[in-house]
Amino acid sequence: MRPRRILAALTGCVVLAVTAPAGAAPQDRDNESYPWHTSIVATTFWVGEIFDPQAPDGSQMISTYDDHWYGSYGGCDGRVRGGVCTTERRLRRDGWFPRRMDPLQNPFYLDLPYDDLNDPIGHQRRGELVPWATRPRYAALVADPQVSIMKNRWVQITSRGRTCYGQIQDAGPGKYHDARYVFGSDDARPASKRYNNAGMDVSPALNGCLGFRSLNGNRDRVDWRFVDRKDVPAGPWLRIVTR
Repeated sequence: MRPRRILAALTGCVVLAVTAPAGAAPQDRDNESYPWHTSIVATTFWVGEIFDPQAPDGSQMISTYDDHWYGSYGGCDGRVRGGVCTTERRLRRDGWFPRRMDPLQNPFYLDLPYDDLNDPIGHQRRGELVPWATRPRYAALVADPQVSIMKNRWVQITSRGRTCYGQIQDAGPGKYHDARYVFGSDDARPASKRYNNAGMDVSPALNGCLGFRSLNGNRDRVDWRFVDRKDVPAGPWLRIVTR
């Protein structure tokens, strides 16, 4: 989901099973540089989904970071039925990859409710709030209105004893500069009240990898934290990396 008004026309695998204690983050969480966010409702979204054609953030044909997300990704991240892009169950034997299309980008993607590009407050405050903003690779980009420093960043997610990794490709759900929740160290709850107070949308690949009970629901919960690329272990999420 994204706050952007729709300005543009809607125009690979060895599986690594990594486990963590159910309902908790790894044991060394207090020693990590990025804090954990616990028991967060995560819904599912997918490239090509249109869940509300009347809403400015109701279509996954575009993302807040890519006006041509559908084309950039390679099409519907699922199956097309009657002209509608629908989700599908993902299987371990496939590395959780889509079963009916070959993605051009990482199918392990997600969003968080901080848009550092198109939300005016999110963009204005990113230099002081985004933890990696002062690193040499990013510092020179903070003032660039055309570049996101959130897009493609890695996130570690655990749910019911499973751990998976994904890359940020959009913003949402519901809010777009929820800094206290996204960057805070006090495990704040998401500000949005939509979708059962959801604080993250995950892709079908992450839905399957994490063992969600629903293909498209709002009851599954996760723990998550940012991670640097060097800390992302081998797994299907590295078969295609979006850059």
